[in-house]
Amino acid sequence: MSMRSKGEIWLEANECAARIGLSKRALRLYEEHGLIRPRRTQKGWRLYGADEIARLHEILALKRLGLSLQRITALLQGKAIDLAGILGIQHDLLAEQRERAEQGLALVRAAQAKLATGTSLTADELIRLAKETNMTENNTDTVAWRRYEQARPRTEIKLDPRRFERYIGFYRHPAGQILAVTLEGDRFFLQLTGQPKVELFAESDSNFFLKVVPAQLAFAPAGDGRAESLTLHQGGYEALATRIDEAEAKRQQDELGARVRDRVPHPRSEETLREFLEEQQRGTMSFELLSDELADIVREQQPIVSAELESKGGLQQLTLRRIGEDGVDVYEAQFAKGALQCGIGFGQDGKVHTLWMLPA
Repeated sequence: MSMRSKGEIWLEANECAARIGLSKRALRLYEEHGLIRPRRTQKGWRLYGADEIARLHEILALKRLGLSLQRITALLQGKAIDLAGILGIQHDLLAEQRERAEQGLALVRAAQAKLATGTSLTADELIRLAKETNMTENNTDTVAWRRYEQARPRTEIKLDPRRFERYIGFYRHPAGQILAVTLEGDRFFLQLTGQPKVELFAESDSNFFLKVVPAQLAFAPAGDGRAESLTLHQGGYEALATRIDEAEAKRQQDELGARVRDRVPHPRSEETLREFLEEQQRGTMSFELLSDELADIVREQQPIVSAELESKGGLQQLTLRRIGEDGVDVYEAQFAKGALQCGIGFGQDGKVHTLWMLPA
């Protein structure tokens, strides 16, 4: 039975469970874990309103991502409901599933058409067909829940600037960028190579967050309290940056400055970019040359990018235009039917960590 109070509908446990597709036992379990707090009538009956139902939606969405109840409790307990955040994650996952399904259907139709002509499928075609039509892969779930956690509202605390001094210094990101962590008065700042300085806000003694983008920093203090590394949480990914001394940071910045000034590209950038563009036109990609994070992004966007590049016709020429302040080599790619501006950047591990395309 539902009840109405001041324009708001309240559901009793039986109706709430039935309408959402849960058992009353599940509602009790979530209440025991402190995830929901239903109202009580004078007779002790539980009533579930909009806030409880929104939190139940969050719980069910995270369960579908494969998270255990213990993990969900640690993630949500004591935090405000973020329905917009979870809907954004669900939208991304459903959109990705739709794209994968459409891509798989296109491959199946192409294979059916080829078989209808009496032509056999090659080993490469069979391998791609098997991989792209496997709808049981779940690689993006971990990224999705991390993205959700990183997008949640944060609560700022006041931190004694003297406690922040152990974090001051330079850290090297896997993509090769330098993260400079500084203290100015009683305010904390972060600056990545080629990017403006942004303020950090304390969430705990060692965890900080940005307000300009949904990203966080977690410092890892060593035995003497001085941080030897930090983890950057952003976009559903985690990147470990290790401390380097000021001399090494200056040497790397000077090298980048010379590259920018003299327009000296990475020795493999033109060859690798050409290979990527030509592969994408064929609907393939050498993912082993990419960082894990970039490989996931390229997989998501591959159908769109491949279609765009195919419409441009054959690649005719790559011309270096500049070296970006962030160390990315920027080329103009001239095709038979148009041009694109492309950026490619390498990390310390030799893999490509940055790859983008824009209209020329």
